[in-house]
Amino acid sequence: MIVAPSILSADFTRIGDDVREIEESGADWVHIDVMDGRFVPNITFGAKLISDIKPHCRLPLDVHLMIVEPQKHIRGFAKAGASFITFHVEAAVHAHSLISEIHELGLKAGISLVPSTPVSALEYLLPFVDLVLVMTVNPGFGGQKLIPECLNKVEELAALRSRMGRHFLISVDGGIGENNAALIRAKGADAAVAGSAFFGAQDKAAAVKALRG
Repeated sequence: MIVAPSILSADFTRIGDDVREIEESGADWVHIDVMDGRFVPNITFGAKLISDIKPHCRLPLDVHLMIVEPQKHIRGFAKAGASFITFHVEAAVHAHSLISEIHELGLKAGISLVPSTPVSALEYLLPFVDLVLVMTVNPGFGGQKLIPECLNKVEELAALRSRMGRHFLISVDGGIGENNAALIRAKGADAAVAGSAFFGAQDKAAAVKALRG
């Protein structure tokens, strides 16, 4: 299991120290939630934070765009230093074109869906993406409880991936902790985004180990 702590749960007054803690814990990616106050109710930050983090972080930066009109911002986040750019199928009319643009910029492309969106909404995109991000909470705020029914999507995606002979990663974001990490792995997920479970842990290396299994 790839473990991707989300800086949404970090202390922004000490973001450099928190990113170093992610690296030192043995985690694999840094997950960065970008919110615009339109696609989701909350507002977080933009490309500048990513460009500030990039020189001080050796891990891949997993950028999750919870924004409307993501096509207007792809180049800015690519220039800032993103490794993965994931956008929402609900926010993009020309999703295939946007995936192609991300790839042309030399990045990995991801597609995400909120709890109310079925896997069928993005099935036609599966041959083209590197990652599918399944939201297991309603996006916009950290610290929510996982919606168990959303894990059926993980299982469905894993079956589709096998049947299609594809190799995209399946990532899960929302309410993930030591108590449900084994279930998420069993459903077929490859990556877990953890916010409160990581930053709320006294021993962050142990938290990563528990999530990874």
